[in-house]
Amino acid sequence: MASRGSADSAQSAPLPRHIAIIMDGNGRWAAQRSLPTTAGHKAGVERIRDLISACKERGVEALTLFAFSSENWQRPPKEVELLMSLFHSYLRKEARRMQEEGVRLRVIGRRDRFSARLQRAIAEAEEITCAGTRGNLVIAADYGGQWDIAQAARAMAEEVAAGRRTPESITEETLADYMQLADLPPVDLLIRSSGEQRISNFILWQAAYSEFYFTDTLWPDFGVEALDAAIGAFQRRDRRFGGRSGGGLAAQA
Repeated sequence: MASRGSADSAQSAPLPRHIAIIMDGNGRWAAQRSLPTTAGHKAGVERIRDLISACKERGVEALTLFAFSSENWQRPPKEVELLMSLFHSYLRKEARRMQEEGVRLRVIGRRDRFSARLQRAIAEAEEITCAGTRGNLVIAADYGGQWDIAQAARAMAEEVAAGRRTPESITEETLADYMQLADLPPVDLLIRSSGEQRISNFILWQAAYSEFYFTDTLWPDFGVEALDAAIGAFQRRDRRFGGRSGGGLAAQA
């Protein structure tokens, strides 16, 4: 348990501006209750609404959720079909509510492998919420961190081939402009539920200096208290960004 002094320090420490979450454990949650996997996925979707509100209340500017990875297509067809159906239903049900609350929704990742129906729902939800200024919800669907880096590199290579830029102009800073989430604050805190301790090809570039937080809590049980525990752990970290302890970014000067 933290001492009073460390607790006060954590409360006064900066909050993460951008939180990303790998939502894991739906299947295990259902299995523990002798329920079908579908019940776990449905319960997991219900978590999102509470966490959006909690992030807004705590001043978190962006919440990015890993909903469906590029590798998830390998799951049983029936499960994939259910996940696509839940995704479509979520977009149709929640877009108006997010618009009313001033939350901007966007979806990152490939879209060409989704059905035309789901692609339309994504585009409509993004359009409905595009004026939101009170928070950002990003859903990563058919997304992979390696794909993200590759598509950014491809776009820059095409510009070089077309004579619009030189190879020397390609730097870490310019490549970052072509990555997904380029216009949002860097991901400060990356959370994974269910006890697994890997990032599974999620935001590889954007997580370069993220603080990682792994919890045994299964995703359908990950509520506001679990979020606050993760934020509290983040606030107790000494974020050095390659500098020396106690100096933070200033230590690099």
